[in-house]
Amino acid sequence: MTTRLNPYLSFSGDAKQALEFYKQALGGTLSLNTYGASGAEAPPGYADRIMHGMLETPSGFTLMAADNPPGTDHGSGNGFAVSLSGDDADELRGYWDKLSAGGTVAVPLEKQMWGDVFGMCTDKFGVTWMVNITERS
Repeated sequence: MTTRLNPYLSFSGDAKQALEFYKQALGGTLSLNTYGASGAEAPPGYADRIMHGMLETPSGFTLMAADNPPGTDHGSGNGFAVSLSGDDADELRGYWDKLSAGGTVAVPLEKQMWGDVFGMCTDKFGVTWMVNITERS
């Protein structure tokens, strides 16, 4: 197996809803494992929370996420962004439309000074997404 770098997102109780949203936006197969199904006794209020979730898409993306473990704080700051880029404009515009729905658009998806089509949004779960469509020469 090749070594891969995968985003792993943390949530404070809505990881399941976020991963289901990303599945609708990106497609693919979603697996969800709750604290309650782990085999150990789940802490109070954690039985239905996600201990580990993974979305694998037809385009080869892997996105992982979980609800913060008991006793840890969830920082609401967002010091990262997930970037989708390539030259399949229809595919990338489709992702953009779904990910930006219900969120906040910081940079509209449009042609930029460097020649590509680029946009940046924060989805309804607070995750920042950048989409870059490379213009073919």
